[in-house]
Order: sequence, then structure tokens, then C-alpha cells
Amino acid sequence: MTWLWTTDEMISAMVGRPIGTLPEGVTGISIDSRSISEGEAFFAIKGDRVDGHNYASIAMANGASLLVISEAKLPALGRLTVPMIVVDDVLAALGRLGAAARARTPAKIVAVTGSVGKTTTKEMLRHVLEPSGKVHAAVASFNNHWGVPLTLARMPADTAFGVFEIGMNHPDEIRPLVKLVRPDVAIITTIAAAHLGNFRDLREIAAAKAEIFEGVEPGGAVVLNRDNEQYDFLEKTAQNCGIEHIYSFGQHAKADFRLADFDGSAEGSIVWATLGGETTEILIGAPGRHIAENAMAALGTAMLVGADLAEAVAALEDLKAVKGRGQRHRRAIGHDSFFTLIDESYNANPASMRAALALLASAQPEGEGRRVAILGDMLEMGEFAAQVHAELASPLLASGIEHVWLSGPEMAHLRDALPSSIHVEYRAATEDMVKFAAASVMPGDVLMIKSSLGIGFGKIVAALLDKYPAFSDTERQS
Repeated sequence: MTWLWTTDEMISAMVGRPIGTLPEGVTGISIDSRSISEGEAFFAIKGDRVDGHNYASIAMANGASLLVISEAKLPALGRLTVPMIVVDDVLAALGRLGAAARARTPAKIVAVTGSVGKTTTKEMLRHVLEPSGKVHAAVASFNNHWGVPLTLARMPADTAFGVFEIGMNHPDEIRPLVKLVRPDVAIITTIAAAHLGNFRDLREIAAAKAEIFEGVEPGGAVVLNRDNEQYDFLEKTAQNCGIEHIYSFGQHAKADFRLADFDGSAEGSIVWATLGGETTEILIGAPGRHIAENAMAALGTAMLVGADLAEAVAALEDLKAVKGRGQRHRRAIGHDSFFTLIDESYNANPASMRAALALLASAQPEGEGRRVAILGDMLEMGEFAAQVHAELASPLLASGIEHVWLSGPEMAHLRDALPSSIHVEYRAATEDMVKFAAASVMPGDVLMIKSSLGIGFGKIVAALLDKYPAFSDTERQS
């Protein structure tokens, strides 16, 4: 049996106290009693809404081999005759285990942050590094105060490349996490108006993202977006943190990893990239200029961590968009027709909205089909909310999209800013938009769904996928 951790290692790293007869080791770590696998350790983390200690017995019933619980909860759980490691604080203990995981591995570690494109770039790095060695990367968007230490603690000792996403909503959130991760390479994808309600301006957002520099290993590198207006500030901040190896990506003529040319289609892109002084033609399986731009960061980073560049380039050809971040579905409607659904429902801010609208503009409807932008509120915009929603009118008009379905109180500002030439449907509540969208889609349409996660536009995606079956070309031929 190959253990992720022996229990002796866990006790030592977490400064824990064993209770009962512990197994020799665990095969994994989980904080979710519903999805835990047999042989894993269950960490009973207390969150804002849920206390994992209340689900300890369910975790054991579902196959957990031991529990990690806090000393304060032991009296309530002492009746359970199961193996336990008792610690002062479960989340803090998980952080200590994560630090031990980082200390024991020779892997090259990459950390990714940015206002837009963190998860997509993280998944792209996973994809391009896999041909060169064993990759460990976060599932979903595990990028916060529990997601980062959990991902670290799950990292096997024989990992070749570790890829971590680090997010933030406020200042001082990245700092403690990056000091756990200690990356060899840190990437900032871009600085944009995300979480703008928690900051005075983009410079403050850039300063918060720049906290990632403080954890970079001695001799390590950073990779910055040369096209972003905050580049000079970030470069200077990195220098002030003692980082000597500063690289850039983007379309800028001086970018180290440069997108020299771009030819996009609805299904993917052909790009010409200048990497290491040589220009290479690259096929990318996922569409969008923003994907191509972040691919430059991924390929440049692959070079910096010693991966095989030729294999990394080849891997991009079968890259697929991530769920909620540009994933496409063709669904049957009518006898031999279909519509296309572009799922961008995971999150939204002004920059990612513009990228998604450009993606929709490049899509080609079938026959009499329409391009339809289904847009919901962008959250955490604070006092800027009305302005940034109304300002989406400009990229919408520039994209040539004529059908816009809007939902949410802030999207009323966009509705009011659009001219009468645009066919606008507005529903205040997401539930009403779910019903409208499911009933109003037509053959040949391309629908793009985009909102902040808290708006619940995933329900629109789910309703469309549930009502309309998958389409294949064999149906049209039959």
C-alpha cells in the first residue's frame, strides 16, 4: 500500500495526539463527509456555515480511516470508538501538514493569482506539464484559506510539478497562503476590476496581488502580464521583494513570452508564439484570445521549471475549456437541429465579461440562429456597480451581439444603457431567467451564459442541459 501520509508523519507534522488504534497511514485527505473515499483521513474543519465535527460519524460510515478533530470537540465525540488525531485547531493543523508536504517534496512549485484567468491558467499548466512528469494541482478553485493548505497536504511526495491557485477578496489574504506554498515561479495573470468594492482602485488590487512575491523561493521567478497597465508597478514591487528573475508575457513587443499573432475560431486558435527567442506555430484546442494570452504564461513557466517545451506545446492542441469557464455544449433541438451553449457561469468581472463577449462574437450560429448573451450581475463592485454594469454596453455593441437576456438588480443598469436596436429581455430574478431561457432557445442559437457565481446562473446551464439532449452529427445524417 502506498500511503499519502503515515499516521506517524501526520502526528509529528500536526503536533497531534493519537486516540485509539490508528491505521498505519492514509491514502488521502478530505474535508467533505459526502465524497470521502475509503482509507482517507477526515479533517473536521469548522467553516463559516458548517462545522465538520457534526459530520464525523457520517465520514467514518463513508469509509474514513481516521478523524482529525479539535481538542475542544473531543468531549462531544469521545463516544465514537474510532481512530482520531486530536489537535488544537483543525484548520491550523491542516496548514502545518501542508507545510510539511511542501518541505518533503523536490517538486517545482508554481503559484497563480490574478483578477481573471487563475483557474484556467492553473488547468492549462496542469495540462502542459503532464507530459514531463507527475503533476499535482488543485481541484476546482481551491484557492482560499482552506483550499490552499488542503491542496498542499494532498500533494504526494513524488510530485514533479505542483500548481497552486491563490485567490483573494481583501488585502493580506494572499500573504499567509503564498508563504505556505513557497513557489519557485509565481504568475499574476492580470489586474482588473474584480472585488472592486473592497478596494479604492486598481493599484490597491495590484498591491494585494503582489503579496504573492513575498513567498517566492530564493532564486525563483515571477511571470507578469506585460500588456496590463499595472505591469510597471508589479515589476518594481517584485524587485523590491528581492526577486531577480522577472519575466513577462503578452502581445507587448518586449514580452519574454510573446503572443506574436493570433487567428481564432469558435473551436480553437492558431497562434504564433515567440518563446526563448524562437517563433513557433501553436494550435490551442480551446477558443479565445484570452486563452491564447494565458497560454504564453503557461508555456513560459513550463520552460522555467524545466519541462519539455515541445511536449508542452503539443499538449495545447487537445486543451479543453474548464466547466463554467467557456465549456461548450451542443444540444439537440427539433428533429435534426442543435444550439450551442457556452458555459461561462462560474464568475464574472468587467474584464472577464469583455473576454466572454468577444468569445461569443467569434462563434458562428447555425442557419437562422442568434448570438445571445445571457448576463447576470457582477458581484463585489461596491459603489462602482452601476457604472461598470452600464459600461458593458460598449463591448456588447462593438461585438455585434443583438440579443441580450439580463437578470439581476445591477443588470438593470445595462438594460437602461442599451439602445433600442438591441433585443433585450430582462428578468429580475434568476429563477425567472431559468424558465425564460429554457423556453426561448431556438435552433442554431449560440448562447453564452455569464455571471458571478453567487447569482446562480449555473441553474440556467443545468436547466438547458437537462431539457435538451446532447447532439451529434449522426442525428443529422439519419
